[in-house]
Amino acid sequence: MKLLFVYESLRVFEDKEGNYYTGWSQKIWDRYLNTFDNMSMICRKDTKIYEYEFANNHFELLDKDRIKFIEIPDLHSSLKSYLNKKTRLNLYKKIEQEVKASDYIIVRLPNKISVMTINLAKKYNKPFLVEVVGCAWDSLWNHSYKGKILAFSNYMSMKKALKSAPYALYVTNEFLQQRYLCDGKTIGVSDVTLPELDERVLQNRILKVNTLKDLQPIIIGTLGAINVKYKGQEYVIKAISKLKKKGYNFEYHIAGGGDNSYLKSIAEKYDVLDQVKFLGALPHEDVFQYLDNLDVYIQPSKTEGLPRALVEAMSRACPVLGSRVGGIPELVNEDFTFNNGSVSEICKLLKKIDKQTLKKEALRSFEKAKVYENSYLDKRRTSFFEEFIESVGICNDKSITRCK
Repeated sequence: MKLLFVYESLRVFEDKEGNYYTGWSQKIWDRYLNTFDNMSMICRKDTKIYEYEFANNHFELLDKDRIKFIEIPDLHSSLKSYLNKKTRLNLYKKIEQEVKASDYIIVRLPNKISVMTINLAKKYNKPFLVEVVGCAWDSLWNHSYKGKILAFSNYMSMKKALKSAPYALYVTNEFLQQRYLCDGKTIGVSDVTLPELDERVLQNRILKVNTLKDLQPIIIGTLGAINVKYKGQEYVIKAISKLKKKGYNFEYHIAGGGDNSYLKSIAEKYDVLDQVKFLGALPHEDVFQYLDNLDVYIQPSKTEGLPRALVEAMSRACPVLGSRVGGIPELVNEDFTFNNGSVSEICKLLKKIDKQTLKKEALRSFEKAKVYENSYLDKRRTSFFEEFIESVGICNDKSITRCK
């Protein structure tokens, strides 16, 4: 069985030896490869060619034997490219060719290329499943002025695409389901990848809290792209600046790829450059170590589906704060949420932090994260994929025991 996977927002990186990489771990790709024989993947490619050593240390190698990468142009690089009829026609033909050659199609929304693929799947009567990982309105409205122009039309096209989808997998339990209704079969399964939780993680966290010294800075952190303004790191920088003037001692450790010049300028302007540490993109195996070094994890986004980094932080028994957007309120204690962009509310929450609060929230995070363990989510996701496959009647003898 051949799967076509479409996600415009995913980036493929290339090294000088011609190897391909993504920011996704192999565990994510195994979700599909354990069910389908092989797959083609439509997404964008980073324009930079990396040194082998850098790419191997910062990205995850793509299995070129089982995953065929199909590059598409970045229509969002400029309004001119977005409106170019020839570029869009060539893109349409390329996707049409892949749709016709595939047995099954899985697309991720929101993005325009996935909507285009859904329409082609309907045209050629190809079975398709939609993975809903975010909100078209929120992501575009909070992106830029150009995004605000495109937000409504993209929101409506996503609603239309979801409404008629035969199968839809949402990464949230409530938020995206309520905003984008689907008449087909649905399930709520996060796309986070967590190993089985170890109780020693919680014990180590409590020990870390107990040994905090009064003059020691409280370390807060955010994991995510640093060149995307809707991730909201600037509001945390402004908050620790206000708190610094009142005698509070915080450090903000920001991990993630991208150009840090904007956030660095904010830190300089608000006189907290010494308190803001830019750690760059972290290899996946280093993420848990980064999270273990934090005292508090904060997700200050202006738009989200259900952020994987937040769930990962909770799995390390890290106390968490988050904005009231997307699926974040499904994860975070209501008492520790804030309106997105509200520096004053972030300050208020950070001022509440003490040892007792940290221990209480560490326990809550750890218990909440248990429902996101791989073994549990993988069973639900695989069962949903198999139901999707069986409904069409194309069998894979390796993994499917019966067909309708």
